[in-house]
Amino acid sequence: MASLYFTYSAMNAGKSTSLLQVAHNYEERDQRVLLLTPSIDDRAGHGRIASRLGIEREALAFSNTTDLAALIEARHSREAIDCVLIDESQFLTEQQVWQLTDVVDRLDVPVMCYGIRSDAFGNAFPGSAILLAVADKLAEMKTICYCGRKATMNLRIDAQGNAVKEGNQIAIGGNDRYISCCRKHWKEKLGR
Repeated sequence: MASLYFTYSAMNAGKSTSLLQVAHNYEERDQRVLLLTPSIDDRAGHGRIASRLGIEREALAFSNTTDLAALIEARHSREAIDCVLIDESQFLTEQQVWQLTDVVDRLDVPVMCYGIRSDAFGNAFPGSAILLAVADKLAEMKTICYCGRKATMNLRIDAQGNAVKEGNQIAIGGNDRYISCCRKHWKEKLGR
C-alpha cells in the first residue's frame, strides 16, 4: 500500500541529499522514479535537484499551476513509476498536495516530499502546512544551530549577515541568504 511521505527540517539538514539517495536506492533495484522540483527554485539550474554535498541530477520542473496528478498519471500510463520524489515541497500549492494524495490513493504509487516547514518569519508554507495535515508518514531530519541545539527555524540574512525582519515569504537562496538556527536564537536575531 502506497503512502504520502513528508520529510521536513530547517535548511541545511540534507533533505536533497536524502532524496537523491532514495532515488539511487530505487534505481539500483531496477525501479523507476520520477523526480520533481518546483521551477521557482532554479539555484542548481532549471529542472535540477542539487545537494550542498555536490551531487545533483535532472528532475522535471513544475509550476504552481501544474496538475501533478495528471502529469504523474500520464507518465505512469506510458511507463510504470515506482516512486515519485519531490524536492522543495514547501512550494507546492494546497491543491497540488491533494493531487498527490490522488496519486497515492488511485495509482498506488508512493510519493515522498522533502521540504521546510516554515519561512524566515515563522509562518508555515502552504504546501508544508497541508502536508503536515494529510501525509501518511512524517519524518523530521535534524540539523544544528550555531549554539549546538537542534535548529528548527530558518533565519534570512542580508549581505552583511544581519537578520532580515520582513519581506516576501519566498526568497530563493542558500547559505548566502539563510542560516538554520534554534528558535531561541531565531527570536533573538529578529528581536521577538
